[in-house]
Amino acid sequence: MPGIEKLHLEDALEDSPQTRNLLKVFVQDARRLKHYTSSLQGCCQRVLSAQTELSNALLHLSQRLMDYGEQKFPLEMDDSILTSTLKQCAANLDEIRSVQQMFATQLTDSMMHPLNKFLQADIQEIATMYEMFQITTQDHDSAMNKFMKLKKKDNEKICQEATDEVYATRKKFHQTSLHYYASLNSLQYKRKCSLLEPVLGLIHAYRAYFQTGFDVCKKKELEDFLSNISASVQGVHQELNQETQKTVEQIDKLEHTTSPLYHPTPLPDMPHSVADTSRSQKSGYLFMRSKQALIGSKWDRQYFFTQGGNLMSQPREEFAGSLVCDLNEDGLCIEPAEADDRKNVFHVTSTITKKLTVVLQAESEQARDEWIATIQNIIKEGGYVKERTHSATETKKKHRSSSGSSGTGKGRKHSTSSEQSPKTRPESIEAPQVRTNSVVMSSPSPSSDSLLSDTPIQFDILTPSEENAAAKTPKEGPQKRINPFDQPVTGILSEGNAAFEQTFVVRFLGSMEVKTDRGEEVVYETMRQIMVARAVHSVFKMTESHLMISSENMKLVEPATNNPRRTFSLHDVAFWAAHKDNKRLFAFITRTVGSPGGVNSFTCHVFECDTSGDEICQSISTATKLAFQTLMERKAAQKQKAQEQVESEKAETAS
Repeated sequence: MPGIEKLHLEDALEDSPQTRNLLKVFVQDARRLKHYTSSLQGCCQRVLSAQTELSNALLHLSQRLMDYGEQKFPLEMDDSILTSTLKQCAANLDEIRSVQQMFATQLTDSMMHPLNKFLQADIQEIATMYEMFQITTQDHDSAMNKFMKLKKKDNEKICQEATDEVYATRKKFHQTSLHYYASLNSLQYKRKCSLLEPVLGLIHAYRAYFQTGFDVCKKKELEDFLSNISASVQGVHQELNQETQKTVEQIDKLEHTTSPLYHPTPLPDMPHSVADTSRSQKSGYLFMRSKQALIGSKWDRQYFFTQGGNLMSQPREEFAGSLVCDLNEDGLCIEPAEADDRKNVFHVTSTITKKLTVVLQAESEQARDEWIATIQNIIKEGGYVKERTHSATETKKKHRSSSGSSGTGKGRKHSTSSEQSPKTRPESIEAPQVRTNSVVMSSPSPSSDSLLSDTPIQFDILTPSEENAAAKTPKEGPQKRINPFDQPVTGILSEGNAAFEQTFVVRFLGSMEVKTDRGEEVVYETMRQIMVARAVHSVFKMTESHLMISSENMKLVEPATNNPRRTFSLHDVAFWAAHKDNKRLFAFITRTVGSPGGVNSFTCHVFECDTSGDEICQSISTATKLAFQTLMERKAAQKQKAQEQVESEKAETAS
């Protein structure tokens, strides 16, 4: 069914921080659903037991049904079919809430039974499996810590016991996770049935009881509503059965295919696998050594991944990763090492400073070799910076040596001026400006592969004059900047004869190509990728513009000269949204029509504003509505003119 979010079962074994954060959303949704369903059960029980207060009880129940859309379920859309259906049910209950009698037995069978079954069977099962999931997680972590502490001189019996313990706990953790994820996924289907069936049963009971005396139960609208919802519920039941069958088959397949992964080191009778040394990206859990007072050193298990030419780490419970090592630096060396008598240890050092950067431990020898090969490949390729050539690297070394040997204010000034070089096209960016250039290659996290393309991030918008004068010397003096707090939000510019026009002060953060033209998840992930890239590559400069929204188009205007930087046709603006947490961030997605027979491309543009992003999004919505209305009126006028012309020709012919 469209709109139903699911946890990916194939991610259960890896248990990455992204999967854990997504799991938190499902757990929060289940808790709120339990709270809401319990409240709904209390309302139904009041209807059953308090016959003398039947009218008030039905009114309260209808109000609770109306409140479903206000519960802000993380996995439920505001305009979902379930929300609108519950509102229609509430409207029907308001029509019959004047009834003072009911059949208790019929209400018990048709209203209370499905709800009690949902609470006692499905909701309680989720709570029980949550506790089992926490226990198996702790057991697996404990077994992994014990296994990774094995010494090289430990006898084979101790090593085998630790290996068997890791296998048993990991298998139990994986099986528990699969069933827990499957139960949470099934809950998204069951909620659509279990919350509707009690209400439908209640309406059917009153309809049967008052079918001879009350016209409200004989309305055709009610009959159509009941038939449509019943068919919908049956459809959800069928989809649930199909999904359950697919889930069972997928669990069996995953358990069979991932069984070798339960072993931290391959067994002797298992097929030998060779490390993949051609990787340019890798992610997974590693143990990292850190210094600690008194103890000497401490090993922590964290999730490591490569992104944008950097080695990043991310604790399991954290939302975003942090920088561990910049692989763009010159003189980096990665090789196997010996540390604390642990196996599969490697470290990253600098041959220039002779300092140890980071010491890591992999789970197996194959994983260690793959990590070493991947980081070496990234270092050889110069990270992910576009067009990093040998000559550019030499220029960067000379630039560093001249800045470092000077040590005076003049030397520092020279370094700063080189960073503030004139803007050029992304294709001509040189290596010395890697940290402040306008383009970096995006490297999405595994969870964003289905949303974002592996394309450059554009950090600046070039005006037509800047594009034509890219090779010329820039004008002296800083760029003129207009204080946004010294001018009104609207009315800064007023051009043309548009029926609607508003102007906002915005600052361009970046844009990148995306794979779809709509979706809040796409916008949020693009914002996150751009903000992370700006932080990693130390890009602090932002281009300020005036965003002029009219019923004809959207323009980014240069504040100093009022010249348009970019113009977006409203026809090409497909989606817009503000950030759910930081309302000063907003973005819109534009589409570019490909050549005949080609594929359209979509670009997401991210901005920072001084006002609320929701206000700008509302302005865009108003502009598009007016533009559509104008288009329809124009087409209607053209059609009427054509009809009048045809009638005039017929009249001339007849005369």
